[in-house]
Amino acid sequence: MGTATAMMTPACYEQRASAEIGACECTVPPAAALIVGTCPYYYRPVCGEPWASVTKVSLASTWEAVKAWARVWKPYEDGESFSTLLRRREKLIEAECTDSDWSRHGNFMMRHIGCGHKPPSYYVSYGYYYCSTYGAELYPRLTSAGQAWLVLARQKLQEYLESGLSQNMRGNEIALASKRGNGSFRMTVAQFELELEDETFTEFAFKTHPMAYLDAGLGDLSVSDLKKIGQQPNVQEWADGRTWEQAVESGAWVAKKKASNAMAALGEAWDATKSEVGDPIGHALGRLLAK
Repeated sequence: MGTATAMMTPACYEQRASAEIGACECTVPPAAALIVGTCPYYYRPVCGEPWASVTKVSLASTWEAVKAWARVWKPYEDGESFSTLLRRREKLIEAECTDSDWSRHGNFMMRHIGCGHKPPSYYVSYGYYYCSTYGAELYPRLTSAGQAWLVLARQKLQEYLESGLSQNMRGNEIALASKRGNGSFRMTVAQFELELEDETFTEFAFKTHPMAYLDAGLGDLSVSDLKKIGQQPNVQEWADGRTWEQAVESGAWVAKKKASNAMAALGEAWDATKSEVGDPIGHALGRLLAK
């Protein structure tokens, strides 16, 4: 973790030699498959104090306060948490680590000690906060289909993050595309620096949201579930232009999906009623609206 110079000294010499210990490892190792899709993936509290801080800020329901706190928080100065992680440092920086204290946030801390780099605020302010709070409050209110969507969306969000980080380790271009045809994007980020630029990382993460939500089946959910999902985020968060951008993009794809489903249903209704006397189109529309 660092270097030091030592020399032979008399036994009576009691002053300790000083040595700077640090690390700055920008290579991001892949996460273990078993943790991808879980809330601790972003930030796993090692002890009560850090999570108590997140909870206290979150209860204020001020999105700006959550984001501001995450940006100024100095996790390295949290002695108990940092010491707990440090004892497992070699394990926590391994690829596909399965240690009970691993998280993207903690992994970053162990790779950047004394170099001035801080973990992306997204890991706590959006990732962990919304994964845990959003999920805990929303999940019980959804239908079984909505609950399945929520679980799969969480998985997809983290899979896209992993893919973007992996691409950034190989070069300066990040290009992600939905396998289900739900959009794509490309952005240029200097190799090894995606995690080091807070705003850049947040921009990248937000770009993955629409694809993850749609890949998980957002367009297949009932109107009831869609209303509950749309009403869940904090009001303050909608002041962020990136939230509106992802909402519009997701909404456009959902509308397209719903229109496609409606046309298919209309075709089925037409086939069933085309031999009937009267207004088959009106009859078909009546059946469609009744659904």
